[in-house]
Amino acid sequence: MPGSANRAKIFLSAEWRDLIFLNYIVDPSLLLPFVPPGTTLGSFQGKTYLSLVGFRFCKTKLRGKIAVPFHGEFEEVNLRFYVHREVGNELRRGVVFIKEIVPKPAIALSARWVYGENYVSLPMKHNLVSQGDKREVEYSWKHRGNWSQLFASSSSTSFAPAQSSLEQYITEHYWGYSRQKSGPTFEYHVAHVPWNVRIASEARFDGSVTALYGPALARVLSIPPQSAYIADGSSVEVQSAEEI
Repeated sequence: MPGSANRAKIFLSAEWRDLIFLNYIVDPSLLLPFVPPGTTLGSFQGKTYLSLVGFRFCKTKLRGKIAVPFHGEFEEVNLRFYVHREVGNELRRGVVFIKEIVPKPAIALSARWVYGENYVSLPMKHNLVSQGDKREVEYSWKHRGNWSQLFASSSSTSFAPAQSSLEQYITEHYWGYSRQKSGPTFEYHVAHVPWNVRIASEARFDGSVTALYGPALARVLSIPPQSAYIADGSSVEVQSAEEI
């Protein structure tokens, strides 16, 4: 798989399945406060993107082999944007997560400790419909007594994103970057095969997220996304984080 992980450094292996990407064009000034030192805010054809992403963790194992009882399968929804970092002659395309939602408190605690990520634990659920080429995917979470949902549907066949396309830009980032408050920046590698995608014919987010993301980002999510995709997903390997 692209950028195969150093197996000695693998912290977690899993399958990421039934991914939804709702993508929004934003003013770069909204994201600059979240950019970790040592990385540069990314863009595609001069536009800066923020993505709300939902998917299922399946067959989750620590160190690539240790199954954790009752924590093998669960949902995640994250709000992310895109950065890059130059290391010698290599351009590492990565993501920064503003917040990640999971239903398992132990998962949230472990991710905050190992990766410095801004995880929270909330009640979650999902719904999937798959009939021929038809796909409908929905992820929901409950916060302060109210449910929020992201939804996408497609009846198109899946395809491999073309080189230098927006679909490739959104789905192919193999590095993660995080920073807590004024601490150092951490980097970790995520290895998986390129994902085939389907263009969503319908996509939406419904809910109130001001308390989770702040008023400025909540306003971005209140409008329809500029693009949306569904991906079947694949196996993934996530390395331990290292300070840069």
